[in-house]
Amino acid sequence: MNIIGRIWRLVKLKFDFVSNEKLKNNLFNALPYWTGALISGTIAVLYAKLFLWAEMGTRFIYSKASWLFFIISPICFLLAWWIVSKFAPFAGGSGIPQVSAAIELTNPKFKYRVRPLLSLRIIIAKIMSSLVMVFGGGVIGREGPTIQISASIFKIINDMLPDWYPKISKRNMIVTGAAAGLASAFNTPLGGIVFAIEELTKTHISLFKSALLTGVIIAGLTALNFLGPYLYLGYPQLNGISAWIIIVIIPMAIITGIAGSGMGRLILYFIRKKNALKKGYQRVGYVMLCGMILAALAVFIDSKTFGSGKEIMVTTLFTDEKHLEWYMPLLRVIGPIFSFSTGAAGGIFAPSLSAGASIGAVFAGWLHLTPTETNLIILCGMTGFMTSVTRSPFTSSILVLEMTNSHNVIFFIMLTALFSNLIATVVSRHSFYDYLKFQYIHEIHKEDSLDTKRSESDPEMDVVEEKKEIVVKKEELEDKTSN
Repeated sequence: MNIIGRIWRLVKLKFDFVSNEKLKNNLFNALPYWTGALISGTIAVLYAKLFLWAEMGTRFIYSKASWLFFIISPICFLLAWWIVSKFAPFAGGSGIPQVSAAIELTNPKFKYRVRPLLSLRIIIAKIMSSLVMVFGGGVIGREGPTIQISASIFKIINDMLPDWYPKISKRNMIVTGAAAGLASAFNTPLGGIVFAIEELTKTHISLFKSALLTGVIIAGLTALNFLGPYLYLGYPQLNGISAWIIIVIIPMAIITGIAGSGMGRLILYFIRKKNALKKGYQRVGYVMLCGMILAALAVFIDSKTFGSGKEIMVTTLFTDEKHLEWYMPLLRVIGPIFSFSTGAAGGIFAPSLSAGASIGAVFAGWLHLTPTETNLIILCGMTGFMTSVTRSPFTSSILVLEMTNSHNVIFFIMLTALFSNLIATVVSRHSFYDYLKFQYIHEIHKEDSLDTKRSESDPEMDVVEEKKEIVVKKEELEDKTSN
């Protein structure tokens, strides 16, 4: 901490030499965002590399002795769950609901409750748990975890600002961090910005547009510096698409809308059932059983059951193997259910995209569509399924368009998102993320109520509560001055 204090004193000394007050204030406001974006972009790239190596390790072992996963999968599932439950209970799952809950709790009254959702411990547990999980064949992605990791980095930087530093909105920092995380994970800057506006906050964009743009740009450029110019998927052939394809796209949107929202409801159902288990050995047994089920599906039916599913998207979009077996969509829906309900860390973006791609590939095969028409249906399947899970049609559309550079079919993509979102709303009122966000907020408030009960029985806790009230009142005044 002494080193950090010296750094801040050095920064203050340097800035004191700047005579232009407006320039000084702008630099002060921008510096935390620039720092957070640079660190987030670097960690996102390292995390992506580790995640890729873990998936490669899974495929290597499967090619040599697939039966080993009857041992590896249960053990990895158990270890991934244990890391979360032991060190950071709020590091489980995607990470996006936790970020949304943190944004909602970031106000002077509840600001101290954000720490369990975004912290250094969350970053470490998130990375370790998800890597173990995907190595064991878990059907998860890295994009959601990257968002929580990046938001945690920005929150930590905001907490480290010294008392003399101009006050910067913690909520804006968290939102920008999440957007920067998505942009660096997918290399989709527009997707990151739209995601921040549509999914994370209802705050008017004019309040922090410069900070948001800066964070996304710097994080994206940092990732590009390490990885070079790239698309998350590539450039699928989409020439010669006729207008009649709408007749196929609308049923596709309806199917993915039902499938995606249904998968989300089943995940929530199994999470509730697992949480209802009171004894530790029962939860251990459930987690290991999930690993065994996925291992059995992969060994006896198809290895594509394992992993994020990016291989399915790449194969169907860029090779002649465009059609999949009828059961593949079922496997890609079952996989996330048994992976996410364990409580281990892992994202749902990539599994949703691959599930939608598998539905599109099967659908196109049944209708004997041309390769370019099949590519479009696959992209529409990806958009529709992801929209039905996240209820963010604009974000889903922009992400698919940016990761494939397929702007010439933008109207088909957005039409799919529109219909899928409508169908998903009929199936379930709230999104998968919203239900989890409400659950996390409830758990945070529940923990706080337990602290209050302890303070009533322990006189020393009263002093702690009084200090909390003083901090809250001080932060209320600071927020008023900073805004």
